Amino acid sequence: MDTQSLQAFMAVAESGSFSGAAERLFLTQPAVSKRIAVLEQQLGARLFDRVGRRIRLTEAGEALLPRARKVLQELEDMGRAINNLTGEVSGTLRIGTSHHIGLHRLPPVLRRFSREYPQVRLDIHFIDSEEAWEAVLHGDLEMGVVTLPPQPDTRLHSQVIWDDPLVFMCAPEHPLARQADLTLETLTRFSAILPSPVTFTRRIVERLFQEHSLALNISMSTNYLETIHMMVSIGLGWSVLPATMLDQSVIELAVDTPLPERKLGVVTHPGRSRSNAARAFLEAINSE
Repeated sequence: MDTQSLQAFMAVAESGSFSGAAERLFLTQPAVSKRIAVLEQQLGARLFDRVGRRIRLTEAGEALLPRARKVLQELEDMGRAINNLTGEVSGTLRIGTSHHIGLHRLPPVLRRFSREYPQVRLDIHFIDSEEAWEAVLHGDLEMGVVTLPPQPDTRLHSQVIWDDPLVFMCAPEHPLARQADLTLETLTRFSAILPSPVTFTRRIVERLFQEHSLALNISMSTNYLETIHMMVSIGLGWSVLPATMLDQSVIELAVDTPLPERKLGVVTHPGRSRSNAARAFLEAINSE
């Protein structure tokens, strides 16, 4: 059983198609199919059910998936540990980060890092913080630059990089903008536009209102903070967003109850060897 066949298996399982796997591995689709066929022959079991254009893991494929992931991760860690001995900062660094952090926090870090270490290929995945956190946990990414969970989770090593205060905000023409002595209860009488329920930011806001036995009146939700900002700016509702997003199109609401702090930082897996590229990136992000 060779690693190329296992890589092809993982790529098909994760992408859900042979064409997607071929694109990911920079191979032709027949080459991917051949590698899967070899692996199935070696194992004596079919790994995928092919129904039309849909690909699904068989029972054998489901059993192989976590084992294949572990084998490939251990091989990658072994290669990284040996490469680290040379002290050379090179190779591919796979990072996951949110669109908001990528737009508002990372540009100077990426500019500095790419200039100092041009031999490192940055493979940046712009996904939700929660997705990036899970990808680091499962070994698909080496590092995540994310909104940190409101409650500590020891399965990953977390390092706070930025304090990211949240503020209540609305459009200048919104009815709330003309009210003084605002309370959380007052906010519940108006529509809110918030991140989706799975996000760490939404959990922070919901917990605050739950602590005061109040129910939010949520009209819309999306994971993209820039989209929320746009909808708030045209008066569709109030929201809770990072203070860095305050501009002339929205105003901060002086609510008598402070919001909990939101923190942004880096997450890595404590059980994986950290590459020289990852160490250099951490130095770059800490120096900003």
